[in-house]
Amino acid sequence: MTREQDLAERFGTPLYVYDLDEVAAATAGLLDALPEGVELFYALKANPHPDVVRATRPAPGRRCRAEISSAGELAAALDAGFTGADCLYTGPGKTMAELRLAIAAGVRLFSTDSVDDVRNVGAAARAEGAPVRCLLRVNGAPGGATTGIRMTGTPSQFGFDAETLPDLMPELRRVDGVEPAGLHFFPLSNARDEDSLIAEFRQTVETAAALGRDLGLPLDLLDIGGGFAAPYAVPGERPRYPNLRRELEAALDPHLPGWRAGRPRVACESGRHLVGTAGALVAGVTGVKSSRGRRYVILDVGINAFGGMSGLGRLLPVAVRPDGAGPATGRGSLVGPLCTPGDVLGREIELPDLAPGDTVVIPNAGAYGLTASLLAFLGRPAPVEVAVRGGRVVSVTRLEHRRADVRDAVPAGGPR
Repeated sequence: MTREQDLAERFGTPLYVYDLDEVAAATAGLLDALPEGVELFYALKANPHPDVVRATRPAPGRRCRAEISSAGELAAALDAGFTGADCLYTGPGKTMAELRLAIAAGVRLFSTDSVDDVRNVGAAARAEGAPVRCLLRVNGAPGGATTGIRMTGTPSQFGFDAETLPDLMPELRRVDGVEPAGLHFFPLSNARDEDSLIAEFRQTVETAAALGRDLGLPLDLLDIGGGFAAPYAVPGERPRYPNLRRELEAALDPHLPGWRAGRPRVACESGRHLVGTAGALVAGVTGVKSSRGRRYVILDVGINAFGGMSGLGRLLPVAVRPDGAGPATGRGSLVGPLCTPGDVLGREIELPDLAPGDTVVIPNAGAYGLTASLLAFLGRPAPVEVAVRGGRVVSVTRLEHRRADVRDAVPAGGPR
């Protein structure tokens, strides 16, 4: 009996299982692959489960902090042991209410995407009486990567278009309460090969150095983004980056020669690479049917708890690991229980013989799983989430959504 089968018998299905040792190993591995002194932010959007977030905090001195973009993620980071000062707050639509909440909690560093964003951060800082710093996120030119999800070089709600910054800097410098302290780039997500990742970092470093010089902007912190990959819902291991340290040092030394002494401090960020391979989703088979020559295996979980972002075309179709079943015997569709034809986890994929009562495991489901799904659609209960470390169950929890009366908590017109 596999670990997932054992936990499914104890806690039922659907069930998420998170291996905290794998999270810690992935975090340590990526830190080891980066140059000494380069900081790392964990992007909580990948998985905000408090035990998972806590496992990304390595031993003291290993330079891992938290990248957040909501009050909920701030609460998860604080619950996991990060402080407000450990957090980089990002996102293009920060409200006054959440900014003030974050500043009151000790957050002092924000990534900003527009003039209005900088003004809002400054106004919140003045209201809280706590001057803060901001990074200017840059929407630069397309880089050298040939794989991955392109996040820059096109019209976007994210970041200042690089060519507009010279004209905007006088206005940005006049905003009271917030001090520009560096630049933030995130040009690429989920690069599938190391050469693409390195090419993107190389161009980012060159662009950052040129902007800092041309704008007269002191670079206290340069966040060069991420792009570190992980398999999603298919078998496989997280990639290693044996050449990254050497190549990144070679890019930084000529363009930002003071970086080894912390001028500027350099940071990367990662979500899926740190947690993606640490999770598995165990689903129960509730029925098997044929319809006009095609086979459908119906599960007790669907896009309400996994793959809800697949409609964006950014997530891959799943493969399954059958527990207690034999090898693949043919093709079929893996579907969930929701009353919509869109509830498909895998269309015409290789499947073993399955029957009601069997379980299947969707591997590498630790990132962009439960909280990236249509959790409230049709009101089904969320899967149980089990965190394990060293073969021992650390926690057994379930996210619950409920409706509450907030008339006395929300100001007229909604949050500000």
